[in-house]
Amino acid sequence: MEAIMKVGPKGQVVIPRDFRHALNIYPGSKVLFRMVDKRLEIEKPPQDAVAIFRKTAKGKLKLHPHEAYEEEMDERVH
Repeated sequence: MEAIMKVGPKGQVVIPRDFRHALNIYPGSKVLFRMVDKRLEIEKPPQDAVAIFRKTAKGKLKLHPHEAYEEEMDERVH
């Protein structure tokens, strides 16, 4: 999979849809940038499940079951 994207005036680049779907990257997802020699690598870092449970328990993270279900179904279909 390859894509050439244009860099905007603020240095922003849109991650193409196929790449986002392949890595399960959604709005709010974090991505890790790494320089290897003169090459830029982007990957989705592993999620810290314990931190997510702590935030949920403290009420700082609101989980929306319907959205989670829709995302899961979308991933299975695509």
